[in-house]
Amino acid sequence: MTVALCTVLLMAGCGGGNNAAVQGTAEPVKEPAAATAAAETAVPATTEPSTDAVSTVKPVTFSYYSNYDWDTTEQWGADSTTRWIADTLKVNMTPVQSSGAAETKFSTMIASGSLPDVIMTDRGASVERLRQGGMLVALDDYLDKYPNLKNNAGEATLGMLRSDDGKLYQFPNWYTSSPNGNGGWIINKKIYKELGSPKLETFDDLYAYLKLVKEKYSDVVPLEVGAKGRGIDTMYGGWAENKPYLTRANPVGNELKSIFEDPIFIENMQYASKLFRDKLISQDVFTQTGDQINEKLKTGRVAVYVDGDVVNPGRGADGALKATDPEAGYEIIWPIHKAGLDATKITPNNYNSLGWNVLVITKNAKDPEAIFSYLDWLTGEEGQRIINFGRKGLYWDETDADGVPILNAGGLSTEQAGKDKERIGRFNWVGNTTFIDQTKAKMDAQLPADKQNWTTLAQQKVTWKTSRNFTEFVNLDPLPDSEEGTIATAVNDIYQEAFAKTLYAKSDEEVLNLINQANEDASKAGYGKLLAYQTERWQNNLSRMK
Repeated sequence: MTVALCTVLLMAGCGGGNNAAVQGTAEPVKEPAAATAAAETAVPATTEPSTDAVSTVKPVTFSYYSNYDWDTTEQWGADSTTRWIADTLKVNMTPVQSSGAAETKFSTMIASGSLPDVIMTDRGASVERLRQGGMLVALDDYLDKYPNLKNNAGEATLGMLRSDDGKLYQFPNWYTSSPNGNGGWIINKKIYKELGSPKLETFDDLYAYLKLVKEKYSDVVPLEVGAKGRGIDTMYGGWAENKPYLTRANPVGNELKSIFEDPIFIENMQYASKLFRDKLISQDVFTQTGDQINEKLKTGRVAVYVDGDVVNPGRGADGALKATDPEAGYEIIWPIHKAGLDATKITPNNYNSLGWNVLVITKNAKDPEAIFSYLDWLTGEEGQRIINFGRKGLYWDETDADGVPILNAGGLSTEQAGKDKERIGRFNWVGNTTFIDQTKAKMDAQLPADKQNWTTLAQQKVTWKTSRNFTEFVNLDPLPDSEEGTIATAVNDIYQEAFAKTLYAKSDEEVLNLINQANEDASKAGYGKLLAYQTERWQNNLSRMK
């Protein structure tokens, strides 16, 4: 799956009349609970961390590198949360930046032996490259002494993360036991209302609506599909039931087949090409940046937005528009789908129990156990509560019987824009998704309706309900320097070229011809061998999950 996720996973709002066909099957969002009612079961929070935290987290200073072009690690201690961690737990971090060239930086550090103490990276090839080079610390000896990871992630998930030597080197980030996801569709409420709030459920409905937008609003992008056209992958999930997009492959029975032979992929690309030809999609889809897209959203110049993450940019854009016009903003709708399909079985999102990415501790670390002790505290209840919702005394003073922070006066009165300035959650590298999602939903319910988090509501109403478990498809990628890895690189290049060319195609027939040519080129590059390798790993996953 293309990495298009935010480092901080946040949450928000559902379409009104435009998804009436499925609202009856969705659980209604509970009415906000009064803060005073929550306080009745409050458990006072101490000014200091628990005795357990003080005794188990070993003081440490470590270097940290995020292996992504787009990620810049902020300074430790510049925000109140990490300043509290530094002062109280005596844990400090020194950032090492990728400077927009992660792969080059990563390779240089490996070659020179100057690896940082901790690396955040994707599972698979990057981790195995380090492991096979003898550069990583196995974490198994720490699991019982510091049990939060073991207890929260579970042995099944840790088993899926173990390398071929049977050892665990990876500390998962955003692991989960419940559905999650941020992808889908949001609409500009004001434009939608001004155009008569037409039915907006199927791809036919969408096409008619986008044509109407183009006719009435010359300065508005009818459909924004994200940087590099990522939203087109999200659209794929609307052409079949229970079928989110799987990168570069198509599961058929017990085998992975060519994505270029997938009728759903072909239909999706033909539809996207038609939208592009008719100038209903951004014409600068391959050159625009994420910042440029956000600017269009925040100024109301997007009518419909589809992407792998709409709930985070949607929150900021909704707030920006509401600041000048309370009637303006964005709302999430049920995923657009092909006519005749069961709308409740449309799953543009996927999730897996292993989460997004991982942290590894390198052998350059002077005290790997101390680093693990901090990460394990961080992934536990207390650590997740502080890193995600702020230190005690900022927006909460007490917790309820379930450990959920009860918002204090500051938490109840501070607008979301003000809370965002605290940068809360920015340093959550070992996210415990289930705990966070359940906690933030209960916290949000303490707020009056007009102050509830847009992202949280959108996730509860739509994105979490339209996500399918894809754990069986993790760890399919080969090592880059293997024969299959070389093939994978070639196939990816062929795919990227075909993807761009099909958008510019003049007809459905030309789209089909381009995809057929890509399939032929991929086959010559060894695609069949790559698919056989990935099928074997997929079936191995299924066996381990039984």
